[in-house]
Amino acid sequence: MSVKQTAFHDIHVKLGARMVEFAGFRMPLEYTGVTDEHIAVRTGVGVFDVSHMGEIWVRGPHALDLVQKITTNDASVLTPGKVQYSCMPNGKGGIVDDLLVYCFDGQTYLLVVNAANIEKDWKWIVEQNSMGAILENASDNISQLAVQGPKATEILQELTSVSLSDLKYYTFTTGEIAGVPGVIISATGYTGAGGFELYFPNAFTEKIWNSVFEAGKKAGIKPAGLAARDTLRLEMGYCLYGNDIDDTTSPIEAGLGWITKFTEGKNFIDRDLLWEQKQKGVARKLVGFEMVERGIPRQHYAIADTTGNRVGEVTSGTMSPMLKKGIGMGYVKTELSAPGTEIFVIIREKPVKAVVVKPPFYKPQ
Repeated sequence: MSVKQTAFHDIHVKLGARMVEFAGFRMPLEYTGVTDEHIAVRTGVGVFDVSHMGEIWVRGPHALDLVQKITTNDASVLTPGKVQYSCMPNGKGGIVDDLLVYCFDGQTYLLVVNAANIEKDWKWIVEQNSMGAILENASDNISQLAVQGPKATEILQELTSVSLSDLKYYTFTTGEIAGVPGVIISATGYTGAGGFELYFPNAFTEKIWNSVFEAGKKAGIKPAGLAARDTLRLEMGYCLYGNDIDDTTSPIEAGLGWITKFTEGKNFIDRDLLWEQKQKGVARKLVGFEMVERGIPRQHYAIADTTGNRVGEVTSGTMSPMLKKGIGMGYVKTELSAPGTEIFVIIREKPVKAVVVKPPFYKPQ
């Protein structure tokens, strides 16, 4: 299978980004270094090309029926301009994908899915569409930029007449940015640093990129790559599909009970199974942990209890650029999931002490 490129590919190369293959795309891993880019987003503003993400339209009189069937969160509470975080159960208690659901009106929804899962998700949604909703996979036609950080609002405000400070977290509007009409301006992101995600046709990539960077010059704006995106989301305790959640993990195990709504009339896939898990409990849970002793946890490192028994493994881990300590997430036996519980991460065959904490690890000012 050939590797895809986003419409920003040539810009990344010109800027000297270190390019890697990710989820079937050539993507920038880093430009000036992960720590530099991470701190820029936390303290100022950074820009991510997230055009590899997938966009699937669900339209028509039965659009909501389909969205309600395939997702765990209750999309019936969405009003136009609202966004919802959700996940799609796979019929066996696992997760097909986690996603954002955008409500344009009662008959128009946009599902934003993970890049690695676009084909899988599309096939799954088509298979579940017994009610005849109108589906469109627009992933190849839409580019997306995430402008993230505490200075994102003031920079983007120079490029639009839309009042950005009025856009509350997890809401969106459609408006003009840098003279480009019909841009979806969404107060969402994967960094915990505030900011916006912009969706627009591929033809306008250069115009929007150049305008954003020109406006952000005085604020020290920086392009940021996948490496910083990962460390930023991990500091917030946000799940990454393929690491912390997948087809073998349930939303209840993953701590996503808050997006699993058992409201009356919402008969979603795996409802009964997940309800049973919620009532009876699960054998393992996804937890956050901080290293007490020096060490950097990495994916697949074993987690042990105080007696040396293996009780799970690390799903995501890094050295936090803001906290200057190792942080991670992993599944452990439920009895070891309470904050304050001492655990050990096996690093180079040596047990290194850590403690279970409730994310976010880093709390932005």
